[in-house]
Amino acid sequence: MSGGGTVVANATIQAVNGLTARWAGSSEGGTVFSAAGVWPLLAFLADGAAGAARAELAEAVGMPADRSASAARELLAAMGRMQGLESALGLWTKRTLELRERWAAGLPAEAHGVLTGDVAADGAALDAWAAKRTGGLIEVMPVRVMPDTEMVLASALAVRTEWEVPFKGDLMPWRDRDRAGLSRTTSDPDDVAVARAGAGAVTEVRVRGTNGIDVHLLLGEKRLTPGQVLGAGVDVLGGALTAVPGSGLPFGAAGPGLRVETVRTERPEPPSLTLNTPEFTVTAHHDLLAERELFGLATASDRSPGHFPGISAAPLGLAAGRQSVTAAFSGEGFRAAAVTAMDMVWLSWEPEPEHESKRLYATFDRPFGFLAVHRASRLALAAGWVTDPAPYREADLY
Repeated sequence: MSGGGTVVANATIQAVNGLTARWAGSSEGGTVFSAAGVWPLLAFLADGAAGAARAELAEAVGMPADRSASAARELLAAMGRMQGLESALGLWTKRTLELRERWAAGLPAEAHGVLTGDVAADGAALDAWAAKRTGGLIEVMPVRVMPDTEMVLASALAVRTEWEVPFKGDLMPWRDRDRAGLSRTTSDPDDVAVARAGAGAVTEVRVRGTNGIDVHLLLGEKRLTPGQVLGAGVDVLGGALTAVPGSGLPFGAAGPGLRVETVRTERPEPPSLTLNTPEFTVTAHHDLLAERELFGLATASDRSPGHFPGISAAPLGLAAGRQSVTAAFSGEGFRAAAVTAMDMVWLSWEPEPEHESKRLYATFDRPFGFLAVHRASRLALAAGWVTDPAPYREADLY
């Protein structure tokens, strides 16, 4: 698909969004995550892996390992051209670690830095990289450099957009307390849609950004899990699930949190959509090895050498994989950032122990999901589940 000079294969978009859906399926409680931040790292690891580690990583990536590195390069190049998105890849190695020329050549030349062996200095340098690449939203690299760290592979992305139509502050009931609410009325009823999956209905409201980045708010029936709600949102993105737009919805209770009504007006007026939703900030830290099967890292992290001969002849093993991510939805716009890092160490040949006028009213007044989406390519850049919105403050009314 293309848009604004951005080109990326649909198969790659579907693979990244597929990881988003699977990750959502394993999520519980309030959280935020970015499969778009993890996927390129898994793809590059798959390209350099062998045996069972290669097969598991390829399954997690969603394409053959021999195609994964080129797809990751394509994705990173495309994200680098997307308005509203800043992205970067970083690779740091000790001077004594010799990388395979073919594998290293597949990464951006400017991405390669050096680990000096001074743990404090190296940690400070990686933290500075994370802060710079996310505009200060994430100030600390999610993995810590250790004395035996041979290589760190990391990605960073920062999403920023302003709303085409800003919100006004309002008081919003949320469960047993008041929260900082946001409200606005727009003239396009098709900014809301209802999808009916096998598990139940999901209401989707698209909040358009000025630079081609949109946020899709997703409210499901109460019995649905976060994974089912977010999964439905991903299916709508990819065309696997059809959503009925607001202009085609029946009157009355048309979907979760959504009513369609008629109102009397002095003169003819076009249909409108009123959205009431809370302001929120969600921050999360993910240990990718805690769900190693999801990310294809079971064998890669088993503390035995020989899994990455395509990266280096050295007996490298994956010691840690983590992501730090934050997202904030306000009356003016949306901000999100994620830093993902893989820590590779030199392993001995002895295994080490493992470690663990028509009016539509959409009201999001209970836990809901969201997807930050690049409009042209339909790539999900970040996803999350909101359970604890921002508290209400008198000063928020404007």
